[in-house]
Amino acid sequence: MLIDAHAHLDRYEDELDSVLEEINQNKIFTLSNSMDLPSYRQNLEIAERYQLILPCFGIHPWNAPEYIDHLEDLRDAVEQSPLLGEIGLDYHSTEDTDQFPAQHKVFEFFLSAAKEQKKIVNLHTRGAEKEVLQLLKNYDIHRAIVHWYSGPLDIFQELLVKGLYFTIGAEVLYSDHIKTIAQKLPEEQLLTETDNPGGQKWLTGEPGMPLLIKDVVQAIAKLRKTTVQVIIQTVQANFLRLIQDDSLLKETYLKVSSL
Repeated sequence: MLIDAHAHLDRYEDELDSVLEEINQNKIFTLSNSMDLPSYRQNLEIAERYQLILPCFGIHPWNAPEYIDHLEDLRDAVEQSPLLGEIGLDYHSTEDTDQFPAQHKVFEFFLSAAKEQKKIVNLHTRGAEKEVLQLLKNYDIHRAIVHWYSGPLDIFQELLVKGLYFTIGAEVLYSDHIKTIAQKLPEEQLLTETDNPGGQKWLTGEPGMPLLIKDVVQAIAKLRKTTVQVIIQTVQANFLRLIQDDSLLKETYLKVSSL
């Protein structure tokens, strides 16, 4: 079974039905991350249609200012969600530095909840890799998926030492830096993603479809001088290891993987 550990299915519009059918036909277990409360509600509705979709709640750093004074309103969704994502910091895409304190406050709210509820987090780190690393240390977070890491290799090494998992996505098809990360990433910390539909659209101008995950897997296999099947099996084993302490999440994954 293919695993897309970071997508945003709520962001599809007219093509959603064909997207879900493609996921179902090709057996792609998909973590559909949220960026705010409305997107989480949409992801919950989508997940009711197909067992292969795992809806995750988070507030993206771009949306942090909207929620900074309403964090208590998020607690029900946080408790409901089996994983917390997409959360983190972004110093690269946000020109207004006045938003950084809001990003920190919302991110720390989620990290505190993750520590208390023993939940995995799905992280956005762009341009703030050092700050994210420090906050993970402050909150003693060890179970995390680092989404689309493109930062400095020294911080990458420090995050690896913490035992975190990293997704390799569509940029591995285009970027030498991402190719280097894909080659240096230890086998036991490798996951795959698409960041559909927006990731591919950012790279090529066209929205990504679920089968993009096959292109990603093929590229990783070529870079690591192995086979597609080995990469698929490695990612499956890694994801199962990541969720092994979450009984309900593990049960859900094992159930769909046997379909």
